[in-house]
Amino acid sequence: MRRFPTRRHLVAGAILAGWLLTLGWHVRREYFRPPELELAMGARGLAPGTHFYVVRMDGTAIGYSSARFDTLPDGYRFEDNTLLEIPALGEVQRATTRSRVDLDQALTLRSFEFALSSGIGAFRAEGTLGADSALDVRIDAGGDQQRSRLQVTRDVLLDAAVPLRLAAAGALEVGREFTVSVFDPSAMEQRRVSMRVAAADTFIVVDSVLYEPDTRTFAPNVYDTVPAWRLDQEIAGATVETWVDEDGQVVRATSPLGFEIERTVYELARAEFDEARARPGRTAGYGSVIESTAIASNADLADVEFTPRLAVRLRNVELDGFDLPGGRQELRGDTLIITRESSMHATYALPWTGGGEPAAELAASPLIQKDDPAIVRAAREATRGTSDPAEAARLLNEWVYRALDKQITLSVPSARQVLDARQGDCNEHTVLYVAMARAIGLPARTAVGVVHVDGRFYYHAWPEVWLGEEWYAVDPTLGQVPADASHLRFLIGGLARQVELVRLIGRLQLEVV
Repeated sequence: MRRFPTRRHLVAGAILAGWLLTLGWHVRREYFRPPELELAMGARGLAPGTHFYVVRMDGTAIGYSSARFDTLPDGYRFEDNTLLEIPALGEVQRATTRSRVDLDQALTLRSFEFALSSGIGAFRAEGTLGADSALDVRIDAGGDQQRSRLQVTRDVLLDAAVPLRLAAAGALEVGREFTVSVFDPSAMEQRRVSMRVAAADTFIVVDSVLYEPDTRTFAPNVYDTVPAWRLDQEIAGATVETWVDEDGQVVRATSPLGFEIERTVYELARAEFDEARARPGRTAGYGSVIESTAIASNADLADVEFTPRLAVRLRNVELDGFDLPGGRQELRGDTLIITRESSMHATYALPWTGGGEPAAELAASPLIQKDDPAIVRAAREATRGTSDPAEAARLLNEWVYRALDKQITLSVPSARQVLDARQGDCNEHTVLYVAMARAIGLPARTAVGVVHVDGRFYYHAWPEVWLGEEWYAVDPTLGQVPADASHLRFLIGGLARQVELVRLIGRLQLEVV
């Protein structure tokens, strides 16, 4: 006989169903929460605070910085400030940087500000991420303010905020790997970055100091034990190691270029920096970035300016991904052959109207302000109305070479700013040349690689111009038209691509054959 459920069974069943429903909701809440909710909950556990760092180059202090993470009524703010004094070629280049990143409660980017001030002027970029994943960017780099609207992915962050997000997500576990979207405000580009939690360790850091009146110095007083995880970030084939604490704040970071930042207290960071800057001979040798990255030459190339052809073996690096063959460069195995043009001839009259790849190298960009009235006026004065692209290329080269003082410069190169400052290194010479060339309808682009100077190869940038059938290399920094055969081009493009040179630095070996 069929038995009907009793009231007790119904109640029990209801309790069981309710329990299962509650359990299911609990499981869903705990294990299937939307990522934004997970991050919002994790972010509430991040401790606000300010940390100080000493910045070193090859073990010598070259600056100091601070980083602050704070809560806002509707999100969070991360700020950092850095002062650098980098000795190079007998001088000290001073620069300050400041960045601010505003995040919502799920640590999603809302807005940012980045500023760099150096001897050549100030660069400032601000951006706001819209609901349509478009980043509205405003740039002040000399001349009129530039505005751009860049399409990015919704999960894009600035580099400094990535560890915060990983910490909030509970992702600091050794062995975990990530790919994150990072926006670089100095290059105005989003890139995908691979990252791995490679190790865990404990650091002992200074938490407070005592002032010792006898020596008028500060000494460590209290130390703190800080658990940290090492994030290995792959950038163009090189690895940047960053140790972060449980709140995603940096404890120590090192780069393949020899830079290191280490957490300490302000008094000790400032004291180490002051002691280093007071050393005699500080600007000689390096400390110095320029000399430490130069590559020895096995041959005497004193007459290279008159050498029509140069063959160089490229050793100890993977060559895939570089812009080696093309134009006057031929790659045979691992040997690069550069044939210097005996002369320059164009097959069209300015401006270029032929379209194709060269037409893309006529465009303005936030840092190549080719339509700026001052840039246009300078370009017209320099080229004296000629319609011959080869003659215009030569006249522009001569004008930029004579107009700019040759000084190593820490900057985000902006053509308009360089035109005002009239100084800079190869980056400033190149960006101004490219902007002036484009202003008169002469396609021009940036090439980067190495060049031979006084017995060594140095990393360098120079322009290439389109004369109708081929790109020609010129060098307004060294005053060469065409550039000599020791210009070994590895990459074509601006700052965003130059980061790929890190694959070469400290590894590339050159053998003139």
